[in-house]
Amino acid sequence: MVASPACTSRPPRSGVEKAAARRFTVDRVFPRAKTRWSTYLKALRLHRWVKNVLIFVPLRLAHRAQELPLVFDAAIAFVAFGMTASSGYVLNDLLDLTADRHHSRKRHRPFASGDLALSAGFWLVPVLLAGAAALTMLLPWKFGVVLVIYLAGTLAYSFTLKHHPMLDVMTLAARYALRILAGVVAIAVAPTFWLLAFSVFIFLSLALVKRYSELRVMQREGREEARGRGYQVGDLTILSAAGIASGYLAALVLALYVNSPDVLRLYRTPEAIWLLCGLMLYWISRVWMVTHRGDMHDDPIVFAITDRPSLLIGVLAVAIVVGATL
Repeated sequence: MVASPACTSRPPRSGVEKAAARRFTVDRVFPRAKTRWSTYLKALRLHRWVKNVLIFVPLRLAHRAQELPLVFDAAIAFVAFGMTASSGYVLNDLLDLTADRHHSRKRHRPFASGDLALSAGFWLVPVLLAGAAALTMLLPWKFGVVLVIYLAGTLAYSFTLKHHPMLDVMTLAARYALRILAGVVAIAVAPTFWLLAFSVFIFLSLALVKRYSELRVMQREGREEARGRGYQVGDLTILSAAGIASGYLAALVLALYVNSPDVLRLYRTPEAIWLLCGLMLYWISRVWMVTHRGDMHDDPIVFAITDRPSLLIGVLAVAIVVGATL
C-alpha cells in the first residue's frame, strides 16, 4: 500500500505506534519532529494582515493622522482585526482540507500538508478570538459590532457561502469593505458615501480576480470544475467581464469624488486628484491583463505588495495626495 504525501508528512501519534507494535513487527520508528513557531505563523497567514492597513484609510482621508490617540486606536483595531481574520483563516483551512490537498499550491499549507496537527487549529481559533475580544474592549462599542459582523460573515463564508458562485465573491468584497468601516468607527469619524462606494466596487473586482486566477490554474491542469466552489472553467468569461466592469466603476466613483465639495474642502489643489483616476484605470487594466494571462497570484493582495509596478503606483498615489494637500 502506498500512502499519499498528505498522510505521511507527519509521524504517527504514540497510540498509533503502540497499536502497530501489537499487530506487526516494527522495523523503525521515525521520531516526531517538533512544530516550529514559523509553522504556526504560516497558519495565521500574517502576510495577509497587510489588508488591515485599510483600517488606517479613514484616518488619513479625514486628515487626522497627526492625532496620536487616534493613531493608537487605529493600531489596536488593526491587531484586533488581524487576530479575528487569522482565526477565520485557520477555521477555513480545517474545513477545506480535502479541497486544499488537491490544489497545486494550497496543499502546502500547514494543515493540508500535515506540518501542523489538526488539534492545533482547535485551540488556535478560540485563543485568537479571545485576544481580539480583549482588544475590542479598548475601542468604541461600534467597532465590536463591526468585528462581530465580520466574524459572522467569515463563518457564513467558511460553512456555506463559498460553495455558491458570485455570493462568495460578494462576501469577500464585503469583508474588505468592513475593514474600511472598522477604521471609521474605531476613530469615531463619519463614513462618506464616496469611500464606501469606492470600496465596494474595487474589492469586488479584486475578489473576482481571485476566483478567476484559481479557475485559470484549473484550466491549465485540465480540470473543468472547482472542487467545492461551484465554478466551472466556462465561467472565466463572465468573471472577467464582471471584474473589469467593477474595477472601472471604482475609477468612476473616484472621478465623481474629485468634483464633490469634500475635495474642495480637504485639498488645497483638488485638481491634482484627477491624476489618481489615471493611475487607477491603469492599475485595474494591468491587474486584469496579468490575470487573463494566467500570471496572477491567487491572492491579489499578495500580488499588489510584491509587484513592482503596483508598488510604484502606490507610491505615486501617496505623493499625489500629499501634494494636493500641501
